[in-house]
Amino acid sequence: MPELPEVETVRRGLTARIEGRRFARVEARRPDLRVPLPSDFAARIQGRLLSRIGRRAKYLLLHLDDGQVLFIHLGMSGRLVLHARGHNEPPGKHEHVVFVMDDGTEVRFDDHRRFGLMALTTEAELSSHPFLRALGPEPLDKAFDGAALTAALKGKRTPLKAALLDQSVVAGLGNIYVSEALFRAGLSPRRLAGTVKGPRAEKLVEAIRAVLADAIAAGGSSLRDYVQASGELGYFQHRWAVYDREGKDCSTKDCKGRIRRVVQANRSTFYCPRCQR
Repeated sequence: MPELPEVETVRRGLTARIEGRRFARVEARRPDLRVPLPSDFAARIQGRLLSRIGRRAKYLLLHLDDGQVLFIHLGMSGRLVLHARGHNEPPGKHEHVVFVMDDGTEVRFDDHRRFGLMALTTEAELSSHPFLRALGPEPLDKAFDGAALTAALKGKRTPLKAALLDQSVVAGLGNIYVSEALFRAGLSPRRLAGTVKGPRAEKLVEAIRAVLADAIAAGGSSLRDYVQASGELGYFQHRWAVYDREGKDCSTKDCKGRIRRVVQANRSTFYCPRCQR
């Protein structure tokens, strides 16, 4: 599933191409996504100006000029693919929603598993919407610091990896970048979450920020189904220190350990047992 860096990469790609443009035509070619599209979905968007594209956790938020906000979640395999004006190829079987902008640019939502979703709300109801109201702080916001993380983890007796995947603790983190951040912070994914406080929490926040920044700069990770908005694949997976590197040597100088894989809550976790405590 695309994580925060991939979604942010898509947001930036879309912003450069369609922000400030008007929706000339909207085609809802298949309404039965993970959350069914409203019956008037196309009519409510068509003709509206796209004033701003934001992001909250793994949701893209397209703000329209009439106060509506379009939620987009890519799910397991969803992609937003851009086509320049003059593109004549008809939509494919799995391109369920097509947006045509006033300059001829097309944005097609392709999702063969249909785990992605689109929904409409308003600016006034955005923060209280069920998709967003329980989310924790954004990991790249100033509000997310060592003190905030310490408070969120206080008393938690779950493994640290599981706690960081809880979207109410911190929003937008997924399996890959939690594994990478824990490695950079030198913390075991098996450590009890409640033991991370003070300097440990500060170090972990710093590691989370750094790994996300690096991944965004690299264009996001290119997993099997992921393509960023420009059509180019991300390549952060070539910089992974632990993720999907089971049995390989740890990259830390003089460590001499090997990356281990364990399963936590049905998810693969990768870490160095010598470096991470």
